[in-house]
Amino acid sequence: MSSAAIGFSCIGLMLVLMAIRIPIALAMATSGFVGFSLIVAFDPALAILENGPFEVLTNYNFTPIPMFILMGILASKSKMSDQLFGGARTLFGSWPAGISLASLLSCGIFSAISGSSVATAASMSRVALPEMRKHGYAASLATGTLAAGGTLGIIIPPSIALLLYALITEQSVGDMFMAGLLPGILGLVLYALAVVIQVKLKPGLATPGEPTTLREKLVGLKGLLPFTGVFVVIIGGIYMGIFTPTEAAAVGAFCTLMIAVKRGMRLEGFVAALKETLITSSMIFFMIIGAEIFGFFLSVSRISFELVDFVNSLDLSPYMILFSVLVLFMLLGCVMDSIAMLLLTVPVVFPLIQAAGFDPVWFGVVAVITVELGMITPPVGMNVFVIKAFTHDISIGTIFRGVFPFVLSDLVRLALIIAFPVLTLGLL
Repeated sequence: MSSAAIGFSCIGLMLVLMAIRIPIALAMATSGFVGFSLIVAFDPALAILENGPFEVLTNYNFTPIPMFILMGILASKSKMSDQLFGGARTLFGSWPAGISLASLLSCGIFSAISGSSVATAASMSRVALPEMRKHGYAASLATGTLAAGGTLGIIIPPSIALLLYALITEQSVGDMFMAGLLPGILGLVLYALAVVIQVKLKPGLATPGEPTTLREKLVGLKGLLPFTGVFVVIIGGIYMGIFTPTEAAAVGAFCTLMIAVKRGMRLEGFVAALKETLITSSMIFFMIIGAEIFGFFLSVSRISFELVDFVNSLDLSPYMILFSVLVLFMLLGCVMDSIAMLLLTVPVVFPLIQAAGFDPVWFGVVAVITVELGMITPPVGMNVFVIKAFTHDISIGTIFRGVFPFVLSDLVRLALIIAFPVLTLGLL
């Protein structure tokens, strides 16, 4: 049996293992170990199994991951979302659907600290969902806004997804963060536009907020300063070359800790945040270890080269190749966790994208936005189930109907970024 045939067989094995609910990290490690053993030999495969975890866990480049996770958890544990939402709400005053727009702005700013879609959706839902329901917002608009707003955490830097893509493809983390900035802001604007259009077409979906004076708006802006300050320190420091992404993660975590302490966090809360950070980081590093072992197997199986040769034989245009890859991402995103999907698919399709002549940084942003769609599309839609946990009288179907306009706006954003790469590469 050829190396490629063994490769495809082991990918089939991995899919079977995932189908029977074996953890994705373990499925990748097992299929990678078996495939490497069959193609090379058992002893070298055993050496990879022994050394792979050590190489991942001692790799300095992965250090920002727990730091960025800690930032988000500190922000959540100290209930910074209350202050953030309160400040954003005063800005929109009596605007139609003002609370919904304030929720989106809060999600966008909170995600700049959190870097996690699930953490953003959970933190902001706790604060904003009761307010929207109290003011008579339609259940679909209220839940759809928060489920979609949470997805901003995967693209607005610092983003764990962009960080992992950079490390997998050996791109600059700083470049990936800067490339994600404008698409993240564009996503926030398009989401707000989706809310405005819905309320214009169906005014009964939301009620106007309470009017606020100019003084109240200025006071509300003060509530946003700590969060925007941390964001500016991280992104500005990286962009100006003051510190590396790893140093930026540490500085950001320290600044967030200082804000949390000022807001009343005590030792018990800090210890709880550290424990949750360790649990979440361990899960991600377990997946990275599985992907590392799987990556060794892919390199010896030559599947990527076989795939490139096969696609070249079809004589497809570069954009047809890109479209096929994005459709694959969308389909997988409906049934898989976004981080796991990036770790699994990017090593396979990246050589194909390179051969088609696309910029790797630009493709990284496009890939992460496409993966982001999986956070709000059935049957998994992780953010949808996070929102569902905060309300027991709203059906999953209602929440999915609520996110549909935001899915359309994400498709518009994806089309704009593909048509105008400067939206991604303009700040580099």
